[in-house]
Amino acid sequence: MLVSYQWLKDYVDIDMDPQELADKLTMVGLEVSSVTRLGPNMEGVLVGYVEHVDPHPNSDRLSLCRVDIGKGEPLNIVCGAPNVAAGQKVPVAMIGTCLPNGQKIEKAVIRKVESHGMICSGDEMGLDAALLPKDQQEGIMVLPEDSVVGDSVEKTLNLDDTVFEIDLTPNRADCMSIRNIAREVGAIAGLKLKPLDLDFEESTDALTKDMISVEIKDPDLCGRYVARVVTGVTIGPSPAWLQNRLRAVGVRPISNIVDVTNFVMMEMGQPLHAFDYRFLEEKTIVVRRAGEGEKIITLDGQERQLDENTLVIADGKRPVAIAGIMGGENSEIMEDTTTVLIESANFNMVNIRRSSKRLGLRSESSMRFEKGVNIEGAREAADRAAKLMANLGGGRVASGVVDNYPRKWTPVKIELNVKKVNNLLDLNLSEEKIVDLLGSIDLKSDSIGHDTLLVTVPPFRLDIEREIDLVEEVARLYGYEKIPLTIPEGDVGQQKMTWEQVLERKCKEILTGCGLTEVISFSFLNPKSFDKMGLPEDHSMRKGVEISNPLSEEHSVMRTSLIPNLLEIAQRNVSRKVLDLSIFEFGRVFHPGEETGEPIESPVLSGLVMGSMFGGWKWGKEEFDFFFLKGVLEELMDRLNIKDTKWEPCSFPGLHPGRSARLIRGDKILGVLGEVHPDVLENYELSSKACIFELDFTVLAALGSQEKQYTVLQRFPSAERDLAIIVSEDIAAAELEEVIINAGGDILAECRLFDVYRGKQIPENKKSLAYSLIYRSPERTLTDEEINEKHEEIKQKLFTEFGAELR
Repeated sequence: MLVSYQWLKDYVDIDMDPQELADKLTMVGLEVSSVTRLGPNMEGVLVGYVEHVDPHPNSDRLSLCRVDIGKGEPLNIVCGAPNVAAGQKVPVAMIGTCLPNGQKIEKAVIRKVESHGMICSGDEMGLDAALLPKDQQEGIMVLPEDSVVGDSVEKTLNLDDTVFEIDLTPNRADCMSIRNIAREVGAIAGLKLKPLDLDFEESTDALTKDMISVEIKDPDLCGRYVARVVTGVTIGPSPAWLQNRLRAVGVRPISNIVDVTNFVMMEMGQPLHAFDYRFLEEKTIVVRRAGEGEKIITLDGQERQLDENTLVIADGKRPVAIAGIMGGENSEIMEDTTTVLIESANFNMVNIRRSSKRLGLRSESSMRFEKGVNIEGAREAADRAAKLMANLGGGRVASGVVDNYPRKWTPVKIELNVKKVNNLLDLNLSEEKIVDLLGSIDLKSDSIGHDTLLVTVPPFRLDIEREIDLVEEVARLYGYEKIPLTIPEGDVGQQKMTWEQVLERKCKEILTGCGLTEVISFSFLNPKSFDKMGLPEDHSMRKGVEISNPLSEEHSVMRTSLIPNLLEIAQRNVSRKVLDLSIFEFGRVFHPGEETGEPIESPVLSGLVMGSMFGGWKWGKEEFDFFFLKGVLEELMDRLNIKDTKWEPCSFPGLHPGRSARLIRGDKILGVLGEVHPDVLENYELSSKACIFELDFTVLAALGSQEKQYTVLQRFPSAERDLAIIVSEDIAAAELEEVIINAGGDILAECRLFDVYRGKQIPENKKSLAYSLIYRSPERTLTDEEINEKHEEIKQKLFTEFGAELR
């Protein structure tokens, strides 16, 4: 929000250094990000009057101008601008003047004709061309007709003004108004806000109610519509003071009527629109939703396709404006306009925001309506605009006003406890002091006893809804810098982590110790990720929670698994030549609730490895594979005291068939582990083999334990026997191991698979498995006979149950 210092002085008699004022505004919550002078130094550039323009005797493109500068004889100046004309008032740089662009003006001879100065363009004077009328953006700058010949251009254009750029927080919609910021300045400086002069004479020749009717179809979308009519206006350029005010706040002057609507919007925060009355069919205004297939060409020349959610201002036959956003070309102010209909309305902020976003069209009006506009100020703004249009356009204000106000504003009243204010702010303010502070910004307070005030919130402060909002107002008006610094007091109880929090931390420590790095990804997914993983159409992972207002299509669904996120991280790393990766993530997945419809959050733990482990000088790199990740998970289970787990083959979407398994304990499924399917690798542009796992953290928490059991050191010796057998290819090693352990009984201390062999000497569809069996008793030394007998028993079990053969 740009704010002119000189404009502020129209409403409050401030006499303070601009930088000091900027600092004080920042301290009351209106952060001033920059303080700049409106324009460069224009010493030596005066207002001149072009008496006549003659063709240059030696050039078709140059003109010879006779310019009066209010001092001495008129000057002869050669000018090349196509828009120079007799009767204009123009900026003239005198001989010896140094312009902001560094150009020094000297007496010159151009095509054998002497030139005593230069008629300047806005660009040559260092002004922003975008803030000049379109016909002056290429040629010389034409000054307003009321400019005084001989005055400095700096004074005429008010270039010595100071402009504050204020970064408003979203809740302070009231400060998108120069006058409301002036109210804040008055509160800072202890000054009163000057009242607006709204007195004007109405014409008895025309009645507004006879010239226009207003109908509001949906009061929820339009709370108020005020219409005024001004007749007999003459369209022309605005006076210097109005153009200067608009340029100071970044608005380009257009014409007197249009400039008045922009001026009042910036002054009062109430967006206005001016219609050419003659183009309104049936002399009626209907505020309604757009019909199916309706279109409108807006003032920017673009055709807009409307829908039923877009609110429009229509006449008796067609839309003439998009409510609160932009007017239509079919009713805009023209050079020959004589009768103007002024619109001052209040629209639903949510509807305007959605319509603006849907149409890709944002304007100064829509920005204000999106944040909320003072509904009680609509009539006052219409009166202000009518008076200015009549004064500047030579028109007459039609008698009366049409004010369709279906739902009147009800004042918000909030109780404010004085003791609570002082306790929260650690101050000792009296009731009278609080009343004065709030009164400085027009918050009226009445004492209702028991150290309590009843505060009436003015309609322009839509952000004040609760008692704590009033406490904030007291704090900022009193001065944040005056509030003493104190350390908050209170009992701090001992906070103990839950088992889930302890387990989460422990899992992260274990996986990090195994060489994996933690990553964190978004909780959103691209729906196309399900296709890249090859999920069936009816798979439960596709039933994600859709986001109603996603940042983009790539983040439109809440994730149902961490696996797609890890694959995308791998893809991003590979694209940056990082080919070796070992990562894990702890996060939540989301599924739609079947009963309530509310999303159900579930914690999961996932990991991915790809490429090779780092080797040393004595050994080479070792490739990450299924068994590495299986070992990591077995270490995790061991450290979490989850015993008796099993691996069994499974089929899981996105994983390689025959190279995936799930981890179970009893009837509980802890998770899945496997090698990524080659098609999925191709979809994610991964060139090397990758393996992933995903564990249900809720099951881990239910089965895990922190208890540690002491094991007595063994006092008796052990004996080791090897057992190599040949079995069918489809028999799992875990099945054999289970039989061996059960048959070994109490004296079998350990069973470890140390070799798997397929090849020569092994029949087709067979494999050789070699186990190391360690026998030991905690109570005595075992004899060879006992060991051999048990070893033979194990072999017989394997022969009987699996048809195993000794190798």
